[in-house]
Amino acid sequence: NMEVKIITGNHSKLTPVSTDDLYRRLSNPQSSTRPSPLPLPHKVKGGVSKKEMDEIESSQFAAKAVEPHTTQSGFLFFDIGGISSPLRGANIDISGVADAKGNELMYFEIPVDKYLNAPKTD
Repeated sequence: NMEVKIITGNHSKLTPVSTDDLYRRLSNPQSSTRPSPLPLPHKVKGGVSKKEMDEIESSQFAAKAVEPHTTQSGFLFFDIGGISSPLRGANIDISGVADAKGNELMYFEIPVDKYLNAPKTD
């Protein structure tokens, strides 16, 4: 069970948003992303077309395993609203990468400052 977190410069821990949260945010960008206190199912109301939903589904990183000599790719979406300079001093932490027997293989800590300070190319 791979886990990805962004640890901001002020030590806030952000986890990727779920697909449902992403749909809610896209369909109503002004609303709060706080979960409902009642555990009732939510239906996405307008705003996000079937084509957009399909694009989001195909873009997200959803790999459960990586076969030998292959790669997996996709995007993880984080809610950084209300955080000024969320990437300055931040690290991306990846843990839980394991083999088929469940033995943890490695842990990644990726400093984002190197990306932010990289020279611009034209």
